[in-house]
Amino acid sequence: MLSSFQAFILGIVQGLTEFLPVSSSAHLIIVPWLLNWPEPGLAFDVALHLGTLVALVVYYWQTWLTLISSPFNGDQKSRRLLFLLIIASIPGAIIGLLFEKQAETIFHSPLVAAVTLPILGIVLWLSDRFAQSSRDMNDLGIIDALLIGISQAFAIIPGVSRSGATITIARALGIERQDAANFSFLMATPIIAGAGLIEARKVLAGGIHAPVIWGFLAAAVFGIAAIAGLIRYVRTRTYQPFAWYRVAVGIAVFIIAFV
Repeated sequence: MLSSFQAFILGIVQGLTEFLPVSSSAHLIIVPWLLNWPEPGLAFDVALHLGTLVALVVYYWQTWLTLISSPFNGDQKSRRLLFLLIIASIPGAIIGLLFEKQAETIFHSPLVAAVTLPILGIVLWLSDRFAQSSRDMNDLGIIDALLIGISQAFAIIPGVSRSGATITIARALGIERQDAANFSFLMATPIIAGAGLIEARKVLAGGIHAPVIWGFLAAAVFGIAAIAGLIRYVRTRTYQPFAWYRVAVGIAVFIIAFV
């Protein structure tokens, strides 16, 4: 069983890597593997995701109030964005339900993460490097939302990264960097909420122990910091450092695994 210290560290890892485009699922596999820590288990993973859900709600609560109230007032722009977020969430929800078991078994491997991390890192760099940055969230259409939503569905594979995949596609579609991140995080909210609340019974069944609490709190606090930091960072900078970080981690995992 994880100690409170180990749980706190993994909560920090989850909070940071869920929103930075570097894959939280890959890091939650790699870190315990490298440090020879016990497997966190599904219930603990659910607690961490509930922590990141809190981070999203805290950071975007005003935006969500505006979006949720838009069907009842004349705010056409917010109503349209809410509709696009619903459309974008459908592919991820379907794929997540269909391949939930594979995500917990077949894909749960450091070597899988070592392959996908650099590949998607290079794709992120290419899409960010050559994107025109000529559009914002107001320019998104239904096809754009579906494409971004489909990319989110592949995040069940460790190393793909929910934020990494959605930001990559958004950038490839010409969405400027800050709005690409904002749409990615807003779209993640219903997916994480749905999956987390459905699986919350596993946390309750296992008992609310100190490690679960520490992991949950760390994921929430550092998740807020990661969202705020990334949004601020991409106002003036590119996603390139995250792409090369993914490549470096993937190579390092291969070296450690085989040497």
